[in-house]
Amino acid sequence: MSTKYLIRDQQATYFLTFTTVRWIDALSRPYQKDVVIDSLAFCQKNKGLLLHAYVIMSNHVHLIASAKEEYALSAIIRDLKKHTSKQLYQLIDEDPRESRKSWMKWLFQSAGQENCNNRFIQVWQQGSHAIELFSNEMLDQRLEYLHQNPVKAGLVYEAHHYIYSSARDYAGMTGLLELDLI
Repeated sequence: MSTKYLIRDQQATYFLTFTTVRWIDALSRPYQKDVVIDSLAFCQKNKGLLLHAYVIMSNHVHLIASAKEEYALSAIIRDLKKHTSKQLYQLIDEDPRESRKSWMKWLFQSAGQENCNNRFIQVWQQGSHAIELFSNEMLDQRLEYLHQNPVKAGLVYEAHHYIYSSARDYAGMTGLLELDLI
């Protein structure tokens, strides 16, 4: 794994991206995205996550986040990914309406067997592509990029119309998660 995108300063603000293995659309349904929402809320309440912005797409998640002083951002993200992996795999396995079940389970199991860091399955790619945001200019660029993801994907015409994003909060509306706005 590359050392270029590691979280080095545990209390700094980072732009984080984590992606499903093989870019599988494992977050295409609302209840799948809700797993990530619930896990982010749990990490905010119990693990010291300071969430500044987010977007949940069908196969990846972008965050702008930091950690409270006594916590480590890398540990929070590790736990978030571990928990959501188990939850997403279980949801996919148990949902009789999931038409892609066999295919997705096979891909997650194959990825898990190929990676010595996992025992059975792997839902998320290794690492979290962490970029420390050193300046307000970098912060503004990443915030715009993050919020425009659903627009560029053709899911909505305006960023604040996408409910699985903090764009609503930055537009003065109420979003799904409480944020520490930048």
